[in-house]
Amino acid sequence: MNRFVPIDTRWQRRVLLAALVVLGIALQPVTAAAADGVTRTTDLTQVPLEELLEIKVENVYSASRFEQSVTEAPASVSIITADDIRKSGYRTLADILNSVRGFYVSNDRNYSYLGVRGFSRPGDYNTRVLLMIDGHRLNDNIYDQAQIGTEFPLDVDLIERVEIVRGPGSSLYGTSAFFAVINVVTRPGWHKPTGETAVAFGSDDAHQARLTLGGDLPAGATALVSGTFFDTRGERSIFFKEYDDPATNHGTAHNVDDDRSYSLYSRFSWRDFTLQALFAKREKTVPTGAYGTVFNDSGNRTYDERGYLDLKYQRKFDPTLEILGRLTYDSYNYDGRYVYDYSPGGPSRVVNKDKVSGRWWGGELQLTKTLLASHILTMGGEWRDNLRQDQRNFDEQPPATYLDDNRRSYALGLFLQDSWKILASLNLTLGVRYDYNQTAGSATSPRAALVYSPWEKTAFKLLFGAAFRAPNANELYYDDNGISTRANRDLKPEKIRTYEGVYEQYLGEQVRTSLTGFYYRTEDLISQVTDPGSGLATFQNIDKTEAYGGGAEIEGRWANELAGRLSYSYQVTRDLENSERLTNSPRQLLKGNLTLPLVSKYLFSTVEVLCTSGRRTLAQREAGGFVTTNLTLFSKNLLPGLEFSCSVYNLFDRSYGDPGGTEHLQDSINQEGRTFRAKLSYRF
Repeated sequence: MNRFVPIDTRWQRRVLLAALVVLGIALQPVTAAAADGVTRTTDLTQVPLEELLEIKVENVYSASRFEQSVTEAPASVSIITADDIRKSGYRTLADILNSVRGFYVSNDRNYSYLGVRGFSRPGDYNTRVLLMIDGHRLNDNIYDQAQIGTEFPLDVDLIERVEIVRGPGSSLYGTSAFFAVINVVTRPGWHKPTGETAVAFGSDDAHQARLTLGGDLPAGATALVSGTFFDTRGERSIFFKEYDDPATNHGTAHNVDDDRSYSLYSRFSWRDFTLQALFAKREKTVPTGAYGTVFNDSGNRTYDERGYLDLKYQRKFDPTLEILGRLTYDSYNYDGRYVYDYSPGGPSRVVNKDKVSGRWWGGELQLTKTLLASHILTMGGEWRDNLRQDQRNFDEQPPATYLDDNRRSYALGLFLQDSWKILASLNLTLGVRYDYNQTAGSATSPRAALVYSPWEKTAFKLLFGAAFRAPNANELYYDDNGISTRANRDLKPEKIRTYEGVYEQYLGEQVRTSLTGFYYRTEDLISQVTDPGSGLATFQNIDKTEAYGGGAEIEGRWANELAGRLSYSYQVTRDLENSERLTNSPRQLLKGNLTLPLVSKYLFSTVEVLCTSGRRTLAQREAGGFVTTNLTLFSKNLLPGLEFSCSVYNLFDRSYGDPGGTEHLQDSINQEGRTFRAKLSYRF
């Protein structure tokens, strides 16, 4: 039996050729103009051994719930810094994650979807990735959605770094930490009264403005408050061949791609206490005619609101004991407005509304204790009380109600992890977490990792982890009274087991390399199918998948702010029921990012090249592979506090599409061509 779809050898040759070209450029002597006007050359093959041994290793918190070096962490970790974000011109969290090894992003002209290790189901709202801001869980309590595009509620200018921890994380974080844990760490507050403003404009009449104020308060407190507004009319005309008919404007969606959002963020710190507040609202017109709505109608819109309050207490009593406590209150509102044509036999235009309201509060308590100088114990618990999990569906005029479901539930989890330094060069991490969800029952998630470091900056890692995802309220309870969807309250949690090997090597303060290989198997995946008895769509635990693959990465940073990153990922995924390749699963990913100092300390150029191989669509066709190139010019220090950047995205105007979901008539959804953005920020 042919278990896997054959590799497209033409695409493979193109990817390998591009990798060799980029790698060859990266290993060439690098020439840059210094501030004194002298041209200096750096040849990586001539770096003295003494310099290679002076290695600066980054730290990560999210891998173990305490700070440790990346080489010690029991996971494969990537970190994107604020400097990377500014110099690469990243506009959203989706842009940031799309640059990371093994990750890829698709878009249906409404939301952005994240793929990890070859897994990204069309229409899945990123429910199998846990997203946090400063350790605060961002996935909501209705869809478990991790919002990463323009719907992400935090301005990327406020990000200090993004920690990406690959692999199952349920042993520490519970549900949704299925394929990865992503923690967005915000910028620290300023210690004197300071302000910062930023304005940006770009293609499709896009404009954005931000004002941030911060500084010291009485009694040793600090504060930071920031507000952002964004608006774009989107592409003026988008052609979809599936609607190429005179009755549907010959397939052209005209002026129905606008996107508007605003967000407010504040943080107050006093001694060991930190209070954060975040509120964001986003409105997006949907141009695709999704769910059978009237095509080319500006009334098809979605509204998302996300907010939270987070009070955290964190104190290190001595070098061996740290306590963290947190109380939170969260809210999520969704309003989907869809225009349908009910004729004949009814009104020709009816606005149908999907309304969701989620409210929940919770807390966590964690203790980290060092014992006998060789054990770091991390233990604690979390709980969440879902005060509201309300879902409604109704027509405005004439009024008709199809769904009015109101729920309340709770969940709790207890975790324990021991990081044991068996030898100076050998560390064993063992962890387990027990979760109980009122609607889905209990789950136990183990973890084991063996990290061997024969030298200070060398690490070999053998990793195992199991994770689960509890069915969300939408999957369990959405039932529109026999119109199209039937609820299934018997859903079970999804499960995954992952095995991984990692080799990491630092070369001097400049270069980091890594090699990884993984295998995972999932069971009881929740998928929407058509019930043969009723003909209605329903969610069921039916799918089993497996995947294997690996990747390689080399990253360098030099004193003159020259920086580069090159990665290659290969992944094979298949459905165990029919041995077919999964949809929206590229076999190969190649990513390159190079920042060159054109005028040292003042002007920089960043080129990013993203290569994605072909992906299978729901109609068993192929969305072809593509290469996009982004170019950013970034300047700083020309005047005190002033920064300016200009970016061109999809520089060569490459035409490509992302696989559509079950709600789309389009098998593949056209993506944006060449766009630009100019941005100016000033700190005063």
